[in-house]
Amino acid sequence: MISNRPYLIRALYEWIVDNNLTPHMLVDTANEAVEVPRAFVENGRIILNVSPEATHSLVLGNDAITFNARFSGTAMDVHVPVSSVLAIYARENGQGMMFGEQDETPPDPEPGKSTDKPTVPSQVKRPNLKIVK
Repeated sequence: MISNRPYLIRALYEWIVDNNLTPHMLVDTANEAVEVPRAFVENGRIILNVSPEATHSLVLGNDAITFNARFSGTAMDVHVPVSSVLAIYARENGQGMMFGEQDETPPDPEPGKSTDKPTVPSQVKRPNLKIVK
């Protein structure tokens, strides 16, 4: 199946903007494809203001989010793979959604392997949520 993450990002972005709030995205910068101003990265993550007033040419695509914005007065093109978006939320009240660090879409079965028998993961991790302000 196709990841639902880009669809959720677009829906939440529209909902936040429709409520006259400021959409922010928390991005994991560990992926080499992430193009953001590295001076603003803290602990491998960056928070981006993606409001219509702060961005130009914003594209919320299925594979990546791209836009142009000013950082300390300097215009920069930003490219963020959708898989690197960890959260989208409203700055004013924190309402939004956090995503796992990896897509939850299970990998395609290996060719030649039977999928009749369900597999049980050897170790189940508990969800980890934290408040982003």
